[in-house]
Amino acid sequence: MKKHIPNFITTLNLFSGCIGIVMALQYRLDYAAYFIVLSALFDFMDGMAARLLHVKSEIGKELDSLADVVSFGVLPGFIVYQLMVGSPNTPETGSAINIFALIAFIIPVLSAVRLAKFNLDTRQTTSFIGLPVPANALFLGSLPLIKMQAGFSESLAGLTFFTNNYYVLAVIAVGMSLMLVSEVPLISLKFSNLKFTDNKPQFILVGFAVISFSVLTFTAVPLIILAYIVLSMVFKPDFNRK
Repeated sequence: MKKHIPNFITTLNLFSGCIGIVMALQYRLDYAAYFIVLSALFDFMDGMAARLLHVKSEIGKELDSLADVVSFGVLPGFIVYQLMVGSPNTPETGSAINIFALIAFIIPVLSAVRLAKFNLDTRQTTSFIGLPVPANALFLGSLPLIKMQAGFSESLAGLTFFTNNYYVLAVIAVGMSLMLVSEVPLISLKFSNLKFTDNKPQFILVGFAVISFSVLTFTAVPLIILAYIVLSMVFKPDFNRK
């Protein structure tokens, strides 16, 4: 039975992503974003469970990718689509479906491509090439939360330029999606051990994340993802490390 425990956790990731899509369709984008976080937690837990139980299967690998497409591809795609539809400067089409907002669905398309590449790329055993889909989903999922936070704080009101502007959202959607399939090398977020010297970028990122989130809350999420990219450029990953 224990070999099925990680797969069961993976299905919780998928189920959470499906509920998030329902929330996005009902324009409860804050709840939709929370379900991305919940899916990311299940995504972390299934891998940890597999390592602790010393189980591994091909079906688990495929199931994980399929769940990730939904939770970290389709769900953030719907969130950005709804943000675009609700933006005051989105071009009008005069139809029930705004074709200009459909650009948001480049997110699930390239998320699926990125996951397929990851499954076949033997270079990405200890590090990543291109932005991982959970990181991209957390970045995009933070946008409605930042929009909500800006609505309650005059000092953050200027952030609505990024969260309530069709053209900025389109650039973010396309730019972040291209990062998924790029050849940019990125460090692994896993700790090889507890030594600072062996995990310097990971410790720096965790410290930055804790401090920035405690001060800025949701606004810190894009900064944390950008810090991850910058740290990867500074501490170039070693693809030969085991």
